[in-house]
Amino acid sequence: MYVAIIGFGVVGSGVGEVIKKNAGSIKENSNVDLELKHILDIRDFQDSEFANLMTKNFDDILNDDEVKIVVETMGGVNPAFDFVSKCLAKGKHVVTSNKELVAKRGYELLSIAREHNVNFLFEASVGGGIPIIRPISRCLAGNRISEIAGILNGTTNFILNKMIVDKMDFADALKLAQEKGYAEKDPTADIEGHDACRKICILASLAFGSHVYPDGVYTEGISKITLDDVECASELGYVIKLIARTKMLDNGKINIMVSPALVSKSSILAGVNGVFNACLVRGDATGDILMYGKGAGKLATASAVVGDVIDCASNCEKRKFFGWGDEKKDFIEDYLKAETSLFIRAKATEGAAEKAKAAFGCDVKEKNGEIVFITDVKPESELRKKLEETKLETLSSIRVTDY
Repeated sequence: MYVAIIGFGVVGSGVGEVIKKNAGSIKENSNVDLELKHILDIRDFQDSEFANLMTKNFDDILNDDEVKIVVETMGGVNPAFDFVSKCLAKGKHVVTSNKELVAKRGYELLSIAREHNVNFLFEASVGGGIPIIRPISRCLAGNRISEIAGILNGTTNFILNKMIVDKMDFADALKLAQEKGYAEKDPTADIEGHDACRKICILASLAFGSHVYPDGVYTEGISKITLDDVECASELGYVIKLIARTKMLDNGKINIMVSPALVSKSSILAGVNGVFNACLVRGDATGDILMYGKGAGKLATASAVVGDVIDCASNCEKRKFFGWGDEKKDFIEDYLKAETSLFIRAKATEGAAEKAKAAFGCDVKEKNGEIVFITDVKPESELRKKLEETKLETLSSIRVTDY
């Protein structure tokens, strides 16, 4: 079966490599015969082993009836949406690793795929090489999923790990991540939480049945986390991680958020280090399930893409029941209504410790001209109001999780 690739960057070239190298074992194990026919990219790859397949004309793929499966790995929304929607409407199955495309336009593309009886699959859009989409949509289909949370961005996890273990400050850890190729030249999408937000939106849409758009999700990155935060958290028995989470509420709405959070050192998530990712899913029948592994990387992500390609090839004559419905009005609960506790660092001005104890009724530690404390669990709006009323000179306020 002929396959085309749109976008021949890190992931796209990995897909080409995996298909060519493993074609024999794929056929033996899955009874699927895959062959690359076209690769679309605006750049020249004259020295590539795939040079004879390269094209700069999208119509070469769109109008080739022999191409049944198209892999989109170019990233971004435009022109990816235009290319993917046209391929689906032409009756071609599409596989993508493009998290931004799925998070922002996924419902529309799933609708086009449904209309034309083809598949639109995106396992690689969330966990790279970690199987997450398929387990939630199939293996856990008998569960009522109540909550999903995890470390969904390897770049920020690497940076925080360097701050925790090697006592690097944020700027130096980010520079190292860029030198190692874990962070882009412009790291904004990672360090400000946008990448993790797109991923948790995809998982929330899949688990709860309605499209969740990133624009409606409270998102906070790690760029303001300091070594003082990391060290104080450690003294209290915690590590700091960037946590993406969503939860179904009794009122039919969902909580969804991305932010730094204190995680107990006894938690399994505390041991997820370096560029590794982990996703915890809570089902009413299974309880907690954790999926763990490399969340990015050329061949790891390509492996997930090729898995979807094989799935499409095995189901080429039918559309898989897969996806979610349109956005629901007022589906996302105000994040300030969610119950949480807060880790607070503030200047130890005169009477600060007494004010904190009176307002929050918790133990307050005083050290090096600062006070540090963790509040009881309350609606965040209530905690923020109390904090404002104390008029403390707050240095940091970070949520505390129970995962």
